[in-house]
Amino acid sequence: MTQLAGLTAVRIVEGYRTGAFSPVDAVEAALERAREAQSRTNAFVYVDADGALEQARAAALRWRRGEPEGLLDGVPVTVKDIMLQRGRPTFRGSSTVKDTGSWDEDAPAVARMREHGAVFLGKTTTPEFGWKGVTDSPRYGVTVNPHDPARTAGGSSGGSAAAVALGAGALSLGTDGGGSIRIPASFCGIFGLKPTYGRVPIYPPSAFGTLSHTGPMTLDAADAALLMDVIAAPDPRDWSGLAPAAGSFREGLDAGVKGLRVAYSASFGGQVPVDKEVAAAVRAVAGRLADLGAYVEEADPPFGEPLAAFHTLWFAGAARVVQPLGREQRELLDPGLREITGQGARITALEYLAAVDERMRLGSAMGRFHQSYDLLVTPTMPLTAFEAGAEVPAGRGFTRWTGWTPFTYPFNMTQQPAATVPCGTDGQGLPIGVQLVAARHQDALVLRTAHALYGAGAAVRPVPAAG
Repeated sequence: MTQLAGLTAVRIVEGYRTGAFSPVDAVEAALERAREAQSRTNAFVYVDADGALEQARAAALRWRRGEPEGLLDGVPVTVKDIMLQRGRPTFRGSSTVKDTGSWDEDAPAVARMREHGAVFLGKTTTPEFGWKGVTDSPRYGVTVNPHDPARTAGGSSGGSAAAVALGAGALSLGTDGGGSIRIPASFCGIFGLKPTYGRVPIYPPSAFGTLSHTGPMTLDAADAALLMDVIAAPDPRDWSGLAPAAGSFREGLDAGVKGLRVAYSASFGGQVPVDKEVAAAVRAVAGRLADLGAYVEEADPPFGEPLAAFHTLWFAGAARVVQPLGREQRELLDPGLREITGQGARITALEYLAAVDERMRLGSAMGRFHQSYDLLVTPTMPLTAFEAGAEVPAGRGFTRWTGWTPFTYPFNMTQQPAATVPCGTDGQGLPIGVQLVAARHQDALVLRTAHALYGAGAAVRPVPAAG
C-alpha cells in the first residue's frame, strides 16, 4: 500500500469515502515514507508512529460508521517545529529550548486540523527560530533536498517541504516570514501558499511580528484549498486575525483564468539576475496563462530594493527572540543568528519606525498596482537549490540569505497572498517554481490560478527518484 503515500489529501479522503482503502492503510504508507524521508533528508524532529496509528484506527472506525469527524479525518499530516502541538515539546531548532513544561496547547492551525480529524505523523525540522532561508540548526543538523542530497531543501520550512515531496504526509503546516514556505516548496517541487496576513491565525505571536504567516504546504493547489478551509478560522488568541472568509476556498477553484489581468515580471525590472533555465520556465507559465485566456503583459511591481527595511525589521525581531537568553545560552546559538541578533539589538526605535514607514509605502504601492492587475507572476527563486549546509550559494556574492530571495520577502512586508507552483526542472533535475501574487484578501484568486495551471499541465510536480 506504499503507493498511497503519493496521493493528494483530496484523493485520500475520496478513497476513505468509497471504501477503497482505510486511514490505517494510508497512515502506514505515510509512516514508511516518513522513515525514508528521515534517512534521506533529515526532515523530521520526531515521528510518532504509535500515536499516528492510534489516531488512524479511531478515524477508520468513524469512517466505517459513516461519521467522519471533519474535512481531514484520517489524513496524515505534519507540523513544522516552530508551531505548538499539544503533548510534544516545540524546540524551534534550538538547543536553548528545554523539554520541560506542560506543552498542553495547540497553535490555532494545529488545533483546527485536530478538530477535523487529521492524523499527526510528527514535527518537521527548521533552522533555529526559523531565522534563515535554509534548514540547518545546531540542534538537528542539516536538512537536504529530496531530489539531490547534496543540495539544500531550502527553509525555513525545509523539513515540511521534504516530507511532503516524499509522501510523508499529504499536508504540512509551515510558517513564512520572508519566504519560508515558498523557498523550500520551490526547491523541493511542491505547492506552498503564504496567505494574506491574518487569514490563518497565529499564536503565540511571532517575534518577527506581522511579517510571519502560517500556511499550507501540499502536493497541489486543490489540497491547499482544502487545508485553508480548515485552518483559516478565527482564533480568539490572535488579536490581529481576520474575520471568517466569505466562503469555501474550494468554491470557484475551477473557474479558470479567462479575463484576468496578469503582470509578468521576469526580474523586477532587471534588478535580479535570474538563472536562464528558471527564467525560461517562468516565461512559459506566463505564456500558458495567456493561452488560457488571461491578459498578460510585462510589468514590474512599483518598488525598488526594500532589503534595508526588511533587515531592520527582521534583525530586530531576531534580537527580540533571544533577548531572554543568558550569555551561556547565546553561545549555543547558530553563529549566523548570533550575528544578526547583535545587529538587531543596536537598531534604534526611530530606525525601526522608519522601516515600518517604508513597509507601509510598499503596501500602498502594491495596492495601487493591483488596481491595474489582478495577479503578479514572478520566479519564486532566481536559482535552483544550491549546496546543503550553506546559508548562501557559493560564488554569487551574497552574505545573507535575503540576497538570493528577492522575490519572496517583499510580499511579507506587504502582507499579500503569494504561492509557489512547481513548473519544471533545470538540467540537473532540480525543481523550479513560479510565484503567483495577488492583492491582500485575494487568496482564493491565487489558489484558482494555481489550480488552472495544474489542470492545464503547466504545473508539474517532479517526483524524487527512489532512494
